Amino acid sequence: MKAVIAENLSKTYASGKEAVKSIGFSLDQGEVFGFLGPNGSGKTTTVKLLNGMLSPTGGSCRVFDMDPSAKPEQIHAISGVVTEHAQMYDNMTGLQNLLFYGALFGVSPAQSKDRALALLSELDLMDAKDRKLAAYSTGMRQRLSLARAMIHQPKILFLDEPTSGLDPESVLSVNHMIKSLAKNDGATIFLCTHQLRYAQEICSSYGLIDEGVLLAAGSIEALRSLVFSGMTVSIKTGEQQYEINVQSEDEIPLVVKRIVDEGGSVYHVSARRLSLEEIYFALLEKKGEAK
Repeated sequence: MKAVIAENLSKTYASGKEAVKSIGFSLDQGEVFGFLGPNGSGKTTTVKLLNGMLSPTGGSCRVFDMDPSAKPEQIHAISGVVTEHAQMYDNMTGLQNLLFYGALFGVSPAQSKDRALALLSELDLMDAKDRKLAAYSTGMRQRLSLARAMIHQPKILFLDEPTSGLDPESVLSVNHMIKSLAKNDGATIFLCTHQLRYAQEICSSYGLIDEGVLLAAGSIEALRSLVFSGMTVSIKTGEQQYEINVQSEDEIPLVVKRIVDEGGSVYHVSARRLSLEEIYFALLEKKGEAK
């Protein structure tokens, strides 16, 4: 069973704004999917459609074979959502917040407490568990929001800029947890961000969106094939630096040999493939040319 299927999914608001325009993609269980694009590109609207908070005006979507707009309560029972700005109760402690949300999801008090303490420990919040949320820093609130979304062990987790406001150490902690959830628990992660370099470090597949249009979706290898699947080789000979494109690593020794055979000296050789950021902007340029 696919975790998510979207087919020609569209959403036009009453104002006439087309926020999502006939997008289609599917996710396997256990994927860390990066849904990438600038603010206003349609990421939040898509998440709301997948959570049953909005109904599509065209096409359809299914989450674990359920229609979110028809069964929003059932979708909410198996999903967790973390927004960029965590909303919880300032007059309650970190632990009390988690126990409260555990109860809302129908988790027993004993299970909620065990789960809450484990999450607080993993997210380095144990020292603050009895402190009221009003005293938490932005980064602490964000980490607690992640714990809140995971208190009921959801099958799918929707994350909106989950590392916003976090220090580098906390970012590593959150990234470790995300990867662990996918690999060890089989959870599907739907990660919305405009930080393409960050997404390339943590995601296994991607959807690139702009102005409601899905530019492409798939693994980074699949996305590269749409632009340039080879690699760029930088070669330093004397005082000069060259860049050439090759289709495979096998071509690099031949290039170096040719330079040496012709009397040149090679001081440095490095090769790289297109980054996710370069792929995104190349596809964006193609979209602009097609208009």
